[in-house]
Amino acid sequence: LSYVVNLRNYIDRWDLECEFNNTDHRTDLNGVDRLIVRRGQVFTISLYLRSGNYQPGVGSLDLVAETGPQPSEQYGTRASFGLSADIDTSRWSAAVTGPPGDTLTLSICAAPDAPIGRYTLTLGASGQIEFILLYNPWCPDDAVYMDNEKSLEEYVLSQDGIIFRGSSKHPIATPWNFGQFESGILDICLRILDMNPKCLRNPGKDYSGRRNPIYVSRVLSAMVNCNDDKGVLLGRWTDDYEGGVSPMFWRGSVEILRNWDSQACQPVRYGQCWVFAAVACSISRALGIPCRVVTNYFSAHDTNGNLVIERYINENGEPIQSRDMIWNYHCWLESWMTRPDLKSEFNGWQASDPTPQEKSEGVYCCGPIPVRAIKEGDLMFKYDALFVFSEVNADVVTFRKNKDGSTSQVYSTAVVGQKISTKSVGSDAREDITHLYKYPEGSDEEREAFKKANHQNKLLHQQQNPGLHVTIKVTSDMSKGCDFDVFAVVTNNTQSEKKCRLLFGSCAVSYSGVTGGNCGFKDLLNVELPPGGERRVALRLNYSKYGALLTEDNLIRLGALLLDYTTKESTLAVRNIVLENPEIKVRILGEPKVNRKLAAEITLQNTLPVQLDNCCFTIEGANLTGGCVISETLNSSVGPGEDAKVKIYFTPSHSGLRKLVVDFNSSKLSHVKGYRNVIIGK
Repeated sequence: LSYVVNLRNYIDRWDLECEFNNTDHRTDLNGVDRLIVRRGQVFTISLYLRSGNYQPGVGSLDLVAETGPQPSEQYGTRASFGLSADIDTSRWSAAVTGPPGDTLTLSICAAPDAPIGRYTLTLGASGQIEFILLYNPWCPDDAVYMDNEKSLEEYVLSQDGIIFRGSSKHPIATPWNFGQFESGILDICLRILDMNPKCLRNPGKDYSGRRNPIYVSRVLSAMVNCNDDKGVLLGRWTDDYEGGVSPMFWRGSVEILRNWDSQACQPVRYGQCWVFAAVACSISRALGIPCRVVTNYFSAHDTNGNLVIERYINENGEPIQSRDMIWNYHCWLESWMTRPDLKSEFNGWQASDPTPQEKSEGVYCCGPIPVRAIKEGDLMFKYDALFVFSEVNADVVTFRKNKDGSTSQVYSTAVVGQKISTKSVGSDAREDITHLYKYPEGSDEEREAFKKANHQNKLLHQQQNPGLHVTIKVTSDMSKGCDFDVFAVVTNNTQSEKKCRLLFGSCAVSYSGVTGGNCGFKDLLNVELPPGGERRVALRLNYSKYGALLTEDNLIRLGALLLDYTTKESTLAVRNIVLENPEIKVRILGEPKVNRKLAAEITLQNTLPVQLDNCCFTIEGANLTGGCVISETLNSSVGPGEDAKVKIYFTPSHSGLRKLVVDFNSSKLSHVKGYRNVIIGK
């Protein structure tokens, strides 16, 4: 073979060394039955020659890597290259790296900016191999490079996580199974890219765009919702979930993605913001983009782009629905990447939002926009800076509509963009990242950012404190099923006696701000306060009244409206409270080891004053339950104070720290979430 010019005639067969390569490229959790590698990183295959021995520097081999239906060197979806003396990780390259002999070790590297997706690699005339190429956040030349191993473990490799819901005063950790490495999920993620309208219109250009994580993140922002395309999820923000299931039903992304794939790309019904964000997170991690789900409490939905949320209340202080909304919380996605289209200071976390709220360039999508641009008030940058800026910074102006049709402004201290939260790296604790989006309130830096954003209303809108204060205080024992008191605290900070009227009400409310029925109301016509005086007014909330009115969010809106008889001024305090569900307790029976059957003993105490019927526990967990959902139904009812208790069996498939996600449903108590972290030994 030392006299042979072209190796292609002498290759008999090959071994893709999938187990070694996939492990080396951190894709082995997808399986080791096919080759899945990352760009900008060398992988090796073994070539078995028909006869003779290979001598370095003598043989040659022409290789062609192609992706997409219309591969083109112009679009970067086709690359032709031969053997080099050494691997060049900055471009497509190949080199023989093993010793001379009848078996060659061929090392290959994809360019660090190559489009991701399915590839064929032609080995001269000997045949073709197939592989999948992903983004590589471990490669310094990749646009998604992240220089922190613990962060990469969290934001790329972790298959489970925590999404924060509840309220700003009481964030509730909701477990989620991202499951990006479960069987078939990567193929579904690539199908989602193929079904996007840009690909259907011009596949060559779309496949070329997949080299750029900015482009792919924007495509995913549109494709996770189905408003303009064959996207994954249909949103629903009412109590009518006919033809589907409540968004609270989902425990993870795997079932959603598989349903979409098996139902001919028909949208899965239904999703809300945390579901949209979590599914987008699963897809992004599967493709190799570091990402995390973020929760913004008191999130503004500004429909007209004026950075002002105008809220209206009636004479009793009850909210009147309008297009501009303040959501109790809203979840979106942050993805890590460079922004070569902007200055380098805007590299890093980029916010994108797959929840369909407003159109961007004619499509229901949002972002990616650098989080730094939001903080600095740079609203001319791509994409959708104004909308995201308003979510965390919009001014809130409250008006009272009187019976005669007139309106009057009400003093209120509402502030949007509070306690912006995400899961901490390496633990289930909440990390507050508000400082990444906003400067401290009242600081010089905040004023500069607002000036740059032309947020004049917030700079000029300095309401004068009327001297009468009203705040809402609560106790710590607000559990679903209990009766409890909430308090309006009225303070007179003036030098004169005050006579006023206090309207203190409560109503059920969804997390997106849609109000429901009255849970309790009190109208005190004659509240007298001496100078510096304070009065505490209690409002009793009884389960017999609020129980049937609560949405699945377990939220109650408290509103206290104080009317000064002398000055005719009004002051409003609003607070949303979340009622705790009973705790789910999980005990693992047996020694947790790979491929060893385990039992989860799951218990929930019925803290409601009513009987629970049709009780069912459900579990799922990445590499714990075989990619499936496992359920167990109780045969009997559970009375007040009694325990619902089951054993559910499962067999772990991989070692490491795993999260077993648990869900409980019954006639009167539904979508109670819990979890248990389990360390699986080898």
